[in-house]
Amino acid sequence: MTMNYIPLDKNKHKDLHVKLNGDFAHTKDTHLAAASIREYAQVASCMPIIFIKDPKSETTHSVAMLGIEQGVNLFMQNEKWSGHVVPLNIQRYPFDVRPDGEKLGVFIDENSDLIGKEGEPLFTEGEASPFLDNRQKLLSELANSEMATRDFVKKLEDLGLLESIIIRAQYVDGQQRNINGMQTISEKRLQALDADTIAELHKIGYLGAIYAVMLSLGQLNRLVQLTQTTENPVRALQLQPEEPATEEAAAASAPESKPKAKKAAKK
Repeated sequence: MTMNYIPLDKNKHKDLHVKLNGDFAHTKDTHLAAASIREYAQVASCMPIIFIKDPKSETTHSVAMLGIEQGVNLFMQNEKWSGHVVPLNIQRYPFDVRPDGEKLGVFIDENSDLIGKEGEPLFTEGEASPFLDNRQKLLSELANSEMATRDFVKKLEDLGLLESIIIRAQYVDGQQRNINGMQTISEKRLQALDADTIAELHKIGYLGAIYAVMLSLGQLNRLVQLTQTTENPVRALQLQPEEPATEEAAAASAPESKPKAKKAAKK
């Protein structure tokens, strides 16, 4: 079902309830989820964090990898979320914070299976319920973290720390596939920074976030493990920098890897 977010209205939605089932079924067809800087440490303990660029806006986003195939969330096991960490952008559903005129407003997906006449009420006696108050606090935290993330990513780009990468997937049946369209933080470029720049990154709280992102790539092994119960299990995922290809090499690889890789990395 297509999501349709509309502004939350205390008059229109005064009798609306939200079911809390904790299975996060709305993510079953999602292989990427937005991840923000204030949750990097937690997310990094469960799933890889990478950067992707929106081809339309040229904006770079940080995302958590939930799978390696487009539309397949490996953390959905037996119709339920199996990870010990849930990114904030998944937790906030069916709510969202979006521009509403000149300010940010709370929106709700009117097509969500979670809303109806059962569950937690959104309003009591015309005012926000304790449940909605807690959700609004989560949304506020998420909005602030997303703004901080934009500043963080811009700093990485200004310092030239992001590098394009390829993840080579080797399947149990012998197939191989390249997944590209992603970036990560270059350890080599980070080590080349001067002491003053490193001190600045530490002072503004970015150094810890940088290391969390870099360490999160170890969770590629978790994705490998989660594929073992699927129809196409993976033997190994290998990450390497994407080298500029010659015209001959690009022409030779185009029919096999590039179309599949771009599809897998699309948000």
